[in-house]
Amino acid sequence: MPEITGELGSFEKIGVVVGETTHSEFYFAIEDTKTPQIWDYVVVRSKEVVDGTEKDVLVLGQIVAITSYSPGLSEYTPYPVAEKLKDAEIIEPRNFAQVKVLGFTVGGKVLMPRRTIYPGTDVYLAPDDVLSQVYSYPDEEGLFIGHLITRPRVKVQLTIRGFRRHLAILAQTGAGKSYTAGVLLEELYDKGATVIVLDPHADYVFISQSKDGKRILPRVDVFRTRESTGRYTKEDIGHMETFEIKFSDLSPDEIFTITGIRDEWLNIQKAVRDAVKELKNEKPGRYTVEDLINKLESMDSNDSLRAIKYIEKLKGLKVFGEVTTPIENLLKPQHISVMDLSGLSDHVADYIAYKILSEVYYQREHGKYKYPVFVLVEEAHRFIPKKENTLSKRIAKRIAAEGRKFGVFLILLTQRPQKIDQDVLSQCNSQIIMRMTNPEDQKAVRASAEQVSEDLLNDLPGLNVGEAVIVGEMTKMPVMVKIRERKTKEGGADIDIVTRLSEALKEAKEYEESKDEIIREEIKEIRDILDM
Repeated sequence: MPEITGELGSFEKIGVVVGETTHSEFYFAIEDTKTPQIWDYVVVRSKEVVDGTEKDVLVLGQIVAITSYSPGLSEYTPYPVAEKLKDAEIIEPRNFAQVKVLGFTVGGKVLMPRRTIYPGTDVYLAPDDVLSQVYSYPDEEGLFIGHLITRPRVKVQLTIRGFRRHLAILAQTGAGKSYTAGVLLEELYDKGATVIVLDPHADYVFISQSKDGKRILPRVDVFRTRESTGRYTKEDIGHMETFEIKFSDLSPDEIFTITGIRDEWLNIQKAVRDAVKELKNEKPGRYTVEDLINKLESMDSNDSLRAIKYIEKLKGLKVFGEVTTPIENLLKPQHISVMDLSGLSDHVADYIAYKILSEVYYQREHGKYKYPVFVLVEEAHRFIPKKENTLSKRIAKRIAAEGRKFGVFLILLTQRPQKIDQDVLSQCNSQIIMRMTNPEDQKAVRASAEQVSEDLLNDLPGLNVGEAVIVGEMTKMPVMVKIRERKTKEGGADIDIVTRLSEALKEAKEYEESKDEIIREEIKEIRDILDM
């Protein structure tokens, strides 16, 4: 915000501070001719001590409530009296607003006031250029996410540096969280990021394409297993890679994790290790699940036979092929890899997510891939549930706790915050929160983020589709945003039910109109046969 050098003559004055004030909140009487909106921004002059020196600063605040009343028209005023007062034009409406203080900036940093805003202080509508300055970053780190809800002219950027603590995008179904994630993917791509998307519903398989189907992001690959049925065909998506894992590449420890063989079952683990060791000697690099089961049967011990019932589970995971897709195929600079999990059962999708998360973490932990990796997990509550144990959950918790040290950053999306593991959610120090009406989900959001105040929670049901509250390290101050338009094609957009039903009506009408003709043709064919 600009330095204060004199009177703020160019600023639009809209009121005067009244009543009791604190360092975090104040009220102001609104000038009769002014009509500010809720969630709009105001500035007031104040004096703060910065680095030991008292300075004049501009404190930014956001209007969180507006109240209008008339001294003569209370809720107890009878209707005839109200009509007479109205006819006499002595209603004398009064308006005042409640403001939440957001802070002031010094040298690009945001500081919170330590002093109250004094009654009698003039209140100004925050100018667009002041807000643009607050919600922007240098080109190399800014991610253009949208515009202020109350100021469509003011662009809002997030800082890529905020990924130092992971990000959660939380919203009820249909509020626009996948659309928002698509905007972030476009921005991360432009910054050169390596992104892997775990995509259970094929919401991101068109991220390389413009809305008219042209390929505009060349460094995007979509991966799918050979057994996937998928939401879209290969012809719909275009270029597609196969993702598979060679069974003989699995270590005994990975087999234990996948099959649920516990650490304390040492004898069963030993039987599997011995069987794998023998197979590696007999069929190096080319044995299958069936070979392992046969080997355990041939060992004919109680432990090997008990192991078989767990190994049998692997036969249901139809992701094993003749080769293992190298993780290097997914990890490339300025590259988005979309792992299309649509059409797969939950446990197969879970295994693939576990495998990819583990490989990514290993690569970064051991310095084998030198660039930061962003992993976007759609439907995160399915992979990292609150109560159940999944294969993905253990590695996701490790990444949430330690991934930032090695440059692995999570972007978690869910419409059910109450059903995701709270330890993982609490590691997401930045949150993009969209429309959410379920009280239990709101409670889960409040428990996971200190920056989410009661005021913000109260605002969530009032957000429209595509609007969001953003808090945390990705923004200097909490901000309410209208997400910008995407450049790329959406894969998970809602079905246009009106158009589809119109098409169904048209097809049904055409059938009814042609039915008589069809019957006549069939009768003619029968007569021709009888006449032969």
